[in-house]
Amino acid sequence: MIRVAVLGYGNIGRAAEQAIVAAPDLELAGIFHHQDITADDKWLEAKPDVMLLCTPTREVPAFATIMANHGICTVDSFDIHGQIVGLRQQLMPLCEQHKTVSIISAGWDPGTDSMVRALLLAMAPKGLTYTNFGPGRSMGHSVAAKAIPGVKNALSMTIPLGTGVHRRMVYIELEDGADFRQVEKALLKDDYFAHDETHVIQVASVDELNNVAHGVHLTRSGVSGVTHNQRFEFNMEINNPALTGQVMVSCARAAYRMRERGEAGCRTMIELRPIDMLPGKEEEIIKDIV
Repeated sequence: MIRVAVLGYGNIGRAAEQAIVAAPDLELAGIFHHQDITADDKWLEAKPDVMLLCTPTREVPAFATIMANHGICTVDSFDIHGQIVGLRQQLMPLCEQHKTVSIISAGWDPGTDSMVRALLLAMAPKGLTYTNFGPGRSMGHSVAAKAIPGVKNALSMTIPLGTGVHRRMVYIELEDGADFRQVEKALLKDDYFAHDETHVIQVASVDELNNVAHGVHLTRSGVSGVTHNQRFEFNMEINNPALTGQVMVSCARAAYRMRERGEAGCRTMIELRPIDMLPGKEEEIIKDIV
């Protein structure tokens, strides 16, 4: 059994716990909070093979570094697309030094959608791909909005406008005494929101609006060899935390197997062997799927 622990117990952490318990080859090594890791090393008594970093994205680099220094594999759902390469470069030498594996940006986008985009690119090397999200709740954007000073709670909805363009509808519940205009100004400057059309709306209660549904419509039109008009579509409608947690758990299995083979380093999901994410023996998986 592969011992997998969870750091952070929000929506994704709870979903990851459920996926670990449901897996035939994984064992829940423990559930930890931020203070458990920073206070002392007592959490090491759980002896996890892999730690799932179910923390806000901006806390991932620090905790991934701590785990690598202790020789523990990690999986995270870091979702700031423009910073993924930098995080990979930061963690790569550390993982190689301590002979461990860190799988970063393991969710559905970035993550499994990234793998679909790579596959479509292999099928039609020339062309255009559009990824249209939603309508649905973006967990990363909601967490980022909630971190703005003066915000008590937040819900960020992603609205697809087509051809990969999106609108952010951000509903915020303010702390007592907070000034809406100041909060709005700070939120619009945040890197999560600065690059999209964003509307900030004050509400009395975010809980009355909250919904974890989401989805994606991914399309590519391109050229295979010299043959034009190759068209592909990928659609899904999902419970956001449940899918993210499940993907992270599947990547925990892959991280463990990679380390067992001596493949230390930091990887994104497009660098993984898909078969490593599945339970069971390789020959049986190949027989069932191929």
